[in-house]
Amino acid sequence: MQSISSLNLVDLLLDAVCIVRGDSSIVFVSSAFERIFGYTPDEVIGKRMLDMVHPDDLPATQRQAHNVTQGELQLQFENRYVRKDGSIAHIRWTARWLPDKQVRLAVAHDITARKATESMQAVIYAISEAAHTTHNLQALFQHIHQIVGGLLPATNFAVALYNPHDDQLSFPYHVNEHLPAPEPMALAEDPRYAEVIRGGATLLLTPDSSVAKATHWRAAAHATQAPLYWLGVPLQTQRGPLGALVLQSYTEQGRYTDKDKELLQFVSTQVAAAIERKQMYERLEHMAQYDQLTHLPNRQLFLDRLKTALARARRDQTLLSLLFIDLDRFKEVNDTLGHAMGDLLLQRVAQRLLECVRASDTVARLGGDEFVVLLEGGQAREHACAVADKILAAFGQDFDLEGQRLYIQPSIGVAIYPEHGGEEHRLLGHADEAMYLSKRNGGNQVRVALAPLHS
Repeated sequence: MQSISSLNLVDLLLDAVCIVRGDSSIVFVSSAFERIFGYTPDEVIGKRMLDMVHPDDLPATQRQAHNVTQGELQLQFENRYVRKDGSIAHIRWTARWLPDKQVRLAVAHDITARKATESMQAVIYAISEAAHTTHNLQALFQHIHQIVGGLLPATNFAVALYNPHDDQLSFPYHVNEHLPAPEPMALAEDPRYAEVIRGGATLLLTPDSSVAKATHWRAAAHATQAPLYWLGVPLQTQRGPLGALVLQSYTEQGRYTDKDKELLQFVSTQVAAAIERKQMYERLEHMAQYDQLTHLPNRQLFLDRLKTALARARRDQTLLSLLFIDLDRFKEVNDTLGHAMGDLLLQRVAQRLLECVRASDTVARLGGDEFVVLLEGGQAREHACAVADKILAAFGQDFDLEGQRLYIQPSIGVAIYPEHGGEEHRLLGHADEAMYLSKRNGGNQVRVALAPLHS
């Protein structure tokens, strides 16, 4: 039996010992080199060590090699290498120059596992931070795309959200070099998404996938633009499936493996929590700013918009108009038909008002049966009266309340900036006064506010 003292102790080391010349050509590597870099010693003797360095790390590595050759002792230098199988190895080096031999003696310690752990911790933190700092879901999706792109090839990335109430799938974020975002669809229309979301399991489809899965895959994808690789992972929450993250690749260079599948599955837990948190925040924000019955902006949001609009009108020297609208004899509707019908009427009124204005205008509910319309960018005061007359005409048509026909008429007051004031509460007060003047004179009419008296 061979004694330990006669064994090559260098080959027992877990770290790789390397001897290279000044031009980085390899003279010797220990057995551990194959475990770390993927190449056997025989495969690399005579080759340049620098040729295996990750391209992004090459300049820094060349500088470090030069410094060592000049006699500087190198400790704790870290860089990346491309392994034989194409994967990345993170290495921490200790090296020195042996002037009598004219070679660099270096020891490579594999820190790939440590880097992976650090990377995952950084990803968890980045996703959690994005959930708190991004302004909306779209910004969150973009940030998640960037984060995932730092881990995996993510040129083609999509977030699909699932609505269990109507079994529908939507694609609020979809970046693809070949295909536009799909229209909302029933979950069953795409068997890939159905398997991921209903089954709750990550799905990796490759050119070597089973025949059965490949058949489903090709049927679901566009025949001429089907990806070579399709990786989908469910977004699971305690309340059920939220949707899926999907990566696609159309080339072998962007292929996905089982390791990538595990990585994305780990990340998906954090992503699902971030999306759920952001959705909850947006729901709360919407509840704080919008009327829950009509889904129109409420008083506070309207005043915020009015303040911003007045600043724009001052800057651009344009007119701005307010239409204060109150429903005539609305109390009689509640008293005779009940509050449920009254609520339904308010919803129908909100919709009709929206149909009378431009998308850039604001229709808000101030409370009860009081509504207000904010018209921006006007050049003539007649524009406000024209819109008010349009609203009167629209209310000339009856409202359909679940088969029951009902007529309701509005009293409308108009105030115009700068004629009736330049501060939001004063302008709103003048529109309110004009509305009451309309109501006192029988309602179903438009009155413009009186010009304020100046001292």
